[in-house]
Amino acid sequence: SKDNKPEEIVRKFLFSQGFRYRKNVRSLPGCPDIVLPKYRTVIFLNGCFWHKHDCPRFVWPSSNQEYWEPKILGNVARDKRNGELLREAGWKVIIVWECELKKKCREETLIQLVSDIRSGQ
Repeated sequence: SKDNKPEEIVRKFLFSQGFRYRKNVRSLPGCPDIVLPKYRTVIFLNGCFWHKHDCPRFVWPSSNQEYWEPKILGNVARDKRNGELLREAGWKVIIVWECELKKKCREETLIQLVSDIRSGQ
């Protein structure tokens, strides 16, 4: 989904740091949540459950496993494919996980994000 709480947190911080961006650009693979054309950088804000992050927030559902396993693994494969397409097209791809925006580590994550954008690597 778009315009969720993690996106709002990151967008407000980036704007406060002087970054200007576009949201949910459909013309790019994966429709990145935030696109910074000046820096040739895209940012995906991934939910830990939907994108199978290796953290305590991701737990395989115990019911309806025949639906959830292909669904989530399909999301992971699609994310990988879209990231490769973007990198081949010359974009820097940054992924911010939902758990990284929890209050105890939010500031550190946002400062690192700005550093990653400005580094141009």
